[in-house]
Amino acid sequence: MTFSNFLLSLLFSCSVISLIDAISNGITVDFIHRDSPLSPFYNPDNTRFDRLKSAAHRSFSRKESLNPTKISTKAGSFQSPIQSNAGEYLMKISLGTPSFEILAIADTGSDLLWTQCQPCTDCYKQIAPLFNPKKSSSYRNLSCQSQLCSALGSSSCDRKNNCQYSVTYGDNSYSNGDIAADTISFQSSTGKSVSFPKTVFGCGHENGGTFNETDSGIIGLGGGALSIVNQLSRSTGGTFSYCLTQVDEPNVTSKISFGSNALFSGPNVVSTPLIKKSPDTYYYLNLEGVSVGTNKIVYKPLKSPKASDDQGNIIIDSGTTLTFIPEQLYQQLESSLAKVIKGKRVTDPQGFFNLCYQVNGGKFSPPTIVAHFTGADVELPSTSTFLEIEEGLVCLTLFPSQDIAIFGNLSQMNYLVGYDLVKNKVSFKKTDCSKAT
Repeated sequence: MTFSNFLLSLLFSCSVISLIDAISNGITVDFIHRDSPLSPFYNPDNTRFDRLKSAAHRSFSRKESLNPTKISTKAGSFQSPIQSNAGEYLMKISLGTPSFEILAIADTGSDLLWTQCQPCTDCYKQIAPLFNPKKSSSYRNLSCQSQLCSALGSSSCDRKNNCQYSVTYGDNSYSNGDIAADTISFQSSTGKSVSFPKTVFGCGHENGGTFNETDSGIIGLGGGALSIVNQLSRSTGGTFSYCLTQVDEPNVTSKISFGSNALFSGPNVVSTPLIKKSPDTYYYLNLEGVSVGTNKIVYKPLKSPKASDDQGNIIIDSGTTLTFIPEQLYQQLESSLAKVIKGKRVTDPQGFFNLCYQVNGGKFSPPTIVAHFTGADVELPSTSTFLEIEEGLVCLTLFPSQDIAIFGNLSQMNYLVGYDLVKNKVSFKKTDCSKAT
């Protein structure tokens, strides 16, 4: 039995079946983009061009942080390589009994769910009230003798023998506090409330760095054992999905679903295997190549000592805006696009985007680009593969990478993207996400 499976068995043994039945029920909640008018991050003074450029710069910072070769570990702590404020989507959940609502960054690149808690000895400024565990009748600290605390490898205990956690982010932000269990609840987009008792989370009493005063913590949606996706898998079947609306639909909210609501099938669904690699937080896929129109470009990675090393060569991530592909593949893609696009190629004045074209009052019609994953061909959305970065200038939102490759959220828009952690696959279905419920 692997460490993750052992840890999951402990999580299940200290939980009860929730109100969701993975066969007959499910839950769908709002997945709020940080640049949406519904988000506390929203700045009405910023233009759509400002917001796009900021998201692009955040993508490069996040890519640097996600690079597995740059992750350090230390005993008794959780290491999360992402930046603390780098997530692109937010979720509302409630903690405790009675329920206490928090708004937090939802992140497929980290595992631990945590929020700021009273008493806060050293915390960043937060506009919303802090969660007070003393007011929750269902809150329980985990002791240092508990199987879960031991399995986590945490050697930190307070004077009351409570299990402690410490998480450090890629930008040196941090959260320290108690590992606890409490009821978490989701309020669905249809008004239904569903609760999950005895969910393990971090109750942060010392938190600092670059966190934003408008959010209350982080909701880990990664593939690791502590992620709520895995913690709730006995109830949800280990499935979740999201449907991301286009960037030109700021007033329409994306959705994320768990349980049976996350399941979909049909002739237009394509699926690709999830590849198990370290760190297990990330969702690795295998990219075999790309096509521009009828021209297929096969990715031929450099030979490695083990054939398995070439598998799982790209991460799918909702928290990264841009898509990054291996440099060798990107250069062939850009060359192929430049040959078939009819238009005036120009240089991005900021020197940031690589492939740009001038558009004067007319529509820009790029060729069809398809990403070929093992077993699944995914056509990239034309409306977000090339975006207008300033008036009259459209640019490609794919970039080369010499290390980690990432299938970002612009490439996933208007797709229903489903994760099945039991069958180890990711599925795609073309969908008008503005009409998803």
